[in-house]
Amino acid sequence: MQALVEYIAKALVEHPDQVSVQTHEIDGGEEIVLSVAEDDRGRVIGKNGRTAHAMRTLLATASTDGKLVNLEIEG
Repeated sequence: MQALVEYIAKALVEHPDQVSVQTHEIDGGEEIVLSVAEDDRGRVIGKNGRTAHAMRTLLATASTDGKLVNLEIEG
């Protein structure tokens, strides 16, 4: 799932070389932390958070083992 988040983020931002994705295990699932350049943060979040919501929906759908997946966006 880390590769999916990285692929989507790099397609959205103007500075794909500054995209970083880290995964951490949490209780009952995993947390994915997406770091982008400060001026690209709005592109990843989208208007009213629609892009971020769509990414979270894709992650929930892609989770085949029933784990909870949390996406955090830093900029």
